[in-house]
Amino acid sequence: MNSFVDIMNKNEPRIIKKYPNRRLYDTAISSYITLEDVRQLVKQHVIFHIQDAKTGEDITRNILLQIILEQEQAGEPIFSSEVLSQLICFYGDTLQSIVASYFERSLILFAKQQEDFHEKMYNPLSFMTEIAEQNIKLWKDLQEKFFNPTLLINPTHSKKSDNQEDKK
Repeated sequence: MNSFVDIMNKNEPRIIKKYPNRRLYDTAISSYITLEDVRQLVKQHVIFHIQDAKTGEDITRNILLQIILEQEQAGEPIFSSEVLSQLICFYGDTLQSIVASYFERSLILFAKQQEDFHEKMYNPLSFMTEIAEQNIKLWKDLQEKFFNPTLLINPTHSKKSDNQEDKK
């Protein structure tokens, strides 16, 4: 039998089957799982597909929406009524695909920023090194600009230009 780590490292998605009795069966570990288990798979970034056992239809989105609904009801919701109302208004609108793309990109960016933040919080030495490197680069740029001979003003050149203009 494959270990959990072996299963996690596979590039192919895990297949979870939903049976008519509403139970979810994870074919990778040959065991029934709960919605909470599916939520943990999502949090661990495991790639999976959930299929209706009878029809073979991909019902992954439906199950993920069910998990979101349960999470929204269980604690402090992420989506206010106003946000949900606005989302509903976008369905069937000409901007629906643009809004979907916008949300997807925004969440990817937010997740990346959150990951960077956590990395900096848990590895402050790396963060301080990065800041120090940025400061050194800024200092070098400043020095190069300050001491650059092409940027220094030649006072005799300026006086000649002024005198020539006066004579005209």
